[in-house]
Amino acid sequence: MSVGIDDIQIATGHHVLDLSLLAEARGIDPAKLSIGLGQLAMSVLAPDEDIVTMAAAAAAPIVARVDASRIRTVLVATESGIDQSKAAGVFVHRLLDLPSSSRVVELKQACYGGIAGVQLAADQVSRRPDDLALVIATDVARYDVASAAEPTQGAGAVAMLVSANPRLVELDAVSGIHTTDVDDFWRPNDRTTAIVDGRLSTTAYLDSLVGAWNDLVARGGRPLAELEHLLYHQPFTGMARKAHARLAETTGVELAPLDPGATEVGARLGNAYSASLPGALAGLLESGDRSGSGVGMFSYGSGSVGEWMTGVVTAGAGVHDAGVRRALDERVPVDVATYERLHEEHSASSEDRELPRVTTGPFRMSGVEGGARRYERV
Repeated sequence: MSVGIDDIQIATGHHVLDLSLLAEARGIDPAKLSIGLGQLAMSVLAPDEDIVTMAAAAAAPIVARVDASRIRTVLVATESGIDQSKAAGVFVHRLLDLPSSSRVVELKQACYGGIAGVQLAADQVSRRPDDLALVIATDVARYDVASAAEPTQGAGAVAMLVSANPRLVELDAVSGIHTTDVDDFWRPNDRTTAIVDGRLSTTAYLDSLVGAWNDLVARGGRPLAELEHLLYHQPFTGMARKAHARLAETTGVELAPLDPGATEVGARLGNAYSASLPGALAGLLESGDRSGSGVGMFSYGSGSVGEWMTGVVTAGAGVHDAGVRRALDERVPVDVATYERLHEEHSASSEDRELPRVTTGPFRMSGVEGGARRYERV
């Protein structure tokens, strides 16, 4: 029996900001963003969108295609949590009409949480092969306006159904892991934007990549020669290129260029934190028939935890419609002034309020009542 990813879908925010407009507004060379960072655009949420609405939108098509009574676990990974106690997945559970006989848990370890969820789900399904597990990585990357990290903002959610005998990707039981305590990126409870040490974060990411790779090799994981496609956590496309170069240096192997089907998602969506690597996988599976090819995926979460997860695209996977093209193409463009207004108006307050109806997505946040967030189907 194999275990892995049976279905995958992506969702994002209502708006998009072209980074050439941001470059012009900030007085910097557009090539610094499009070529240096490798970023072309970033998703911007409408006032009535958040991690819950994106998560539900990503998962809804998957739930509609299966017997929902088999979904025994819902794991929502995010570093953009909306409550210190109640899991965001509980809201998603109601919006999707999932059965009460399912456990719901929220996971957090920076951008690594989504892959942690996949591994936990795979372990559960290995024990109970008739069960299905729904893993949703959903995040909003927010930095201070006009800061160095501003062009690497973004938002997105990726839902993955983990099952026995999956239709898309069979995951290997062996993976490589690397954990170390480092203050390269974090967001304290009293902030809505992150604190970043960019230089240290780059070093920590690459050290984690090498450490996790060495652990994979030591444990007898799938060899590099059997990995036709290599995917990386992509806070910006340039970081994925750096990671690819470091792996080539570490292994002494000349690697093929990164697959544009995987990197385009992050370049146009922006940084989606825990949804970044799953988004690359969705892009890879939608951009061509990868049937039978080996896949290596490196997830990194600042703080820090890194993991190399490997597997093989199933023989009959074909080209999978993961919703990538629709998610990217249907966004409504905004200018810099509108983006700045939306950024400023973002609120994590629990004060009661009603939110304007803006999003055309299937779910929205209607407001706050009695200190509790309210969500509805559109």
